[in-house]
Amino acid sequence: MNDGFGPNAWIYLVLLILPISALIGRRVPVLRMVTMLATWGALFVVLAFVVAQRERFDPYLARFTSMLHLSQQEVIGSEVRIRMSADGHFWADATIGGVSRRMLVDSGATITALSSGTAAAAGIRPEKPLFPVLIQTANGQISAQTAAVPELKLGTVVARDLPVVVAPAFGDTDVLGMNFLSKLKSWRVEGQTLVLEPHHPQS
Repeated sequence: MNDGFGPNAWIYLVLLILPISALIGRRVPVLRMVTMLATWGALFVVLAFVVAQRERFDPYLARFTSMLHLSQQEVIGSEVRIRMSADGHFWADATIGGVSRRMLVDSGATITALSSGTAAAAGIRPEKPLFPVLIQTANGQISAQTAAVPELKLGTVVARDLPVVVAPAFGDTDVLGMNFLSKLKSWRVEGQTLVLEPHHPQS
């Protein structure tokens, strides 16, 4: 895991130098300059946090956060490393049937769950089971339909014919459960980073 700013450090440097140059050019008193720099710094931190949180739900911000090195997921060698989000969860950038989604990684979930919207966008048609499938969620017990995802990609990880459950009650949340994690060679948490290692890494 890279704890520094990485290859995009110049962006942060420019954002810091610009206000300093402007203040020096105006010959602003030292105390006032320090106060203004602190304000600029605080605003930048808040902006970075807001963008990082918004990106979980807005795919159009994914490229922007990647440029600023705010993306929480990266591939190192054959491993996919996902940094813990500010909400205390791990969110994975996955592709299902060509559709990009942010998925909550939940080892407490037995099976992977898709929202009805995601299933429809990915062209996945759930089947009504012979017997009702009841899922216990934080909001109580719900009834769900079953389906299979032909291919789910997550960095170097590819899962094929992955069983899932689909229900409108999931809202806009998609969850990667234990039936996905169990397909991996290994998975572990190192500090605040989730590390996923596939059996057969894909480019």
